[in-house]
Amino acid sequence: MLPGLDGIELCKRLRAESQLRTPILMLTAKDLLSDKVTGFDAGADDYLVKPFSLVELAVRLKALTRRHMSTAPARQVIEIADLKFDLNTLSAERAGQSLKLNPTTRRLLAALMQNTHRVVTREELEHILWGEQVPPGDVLRAHMHALRAAIDKGFEPRLLHTIHGTGYRLYIASVANNP
Repeated sequence: MLPGLDGIELCKRLRAESQLRTPILMLTAKDLLSDKVTGFDAGADDYLVKPFSLVELAVRLKALTRRHMSTAPARQVIEIADLKFDLNTLSAERAGQSLKLNPTTRRLLAALMQNTHRVVTREELEHILWGEQVPPGDVLRAHMHALRAAIDKGFEPRLLHTIHGTGYRLYIASVANNP
């Protein structure tokens, strides 16, 4: 019962669109068994009905954290072809060779690798880098040039593709359909 989007739909989207496995605890007034089943089916890890005790909330959060920490992989590595990016260490490599990335190109690479299933728009990338304060000019193009040089120069196949008039996408051209 969130404004514009309900918690079930939000939970489904978080699970479908994100590679992160952050625990989700639903706090809700819906107390029917069918509501709880729907919440868990949407991807919730726990479900707590209002009104609730703050002590119970604290205990459930500790349990979720403990469970998540014990099952979380030591490394979160995203891969496409021979390009690997470790979200924990922020290190990248291609064909076993370490890539030199600055903080800006690392953020761009993370955004593109987490969204290989779609085109990431220029506006999204600019928002990731600068929020609402996008600098004048086409500064993004310079950063994308640096990223392309780091991940594609001297390697085949090319992975970073410009989708003219829209944005950028990481994919293997010979395997992917036209974006």
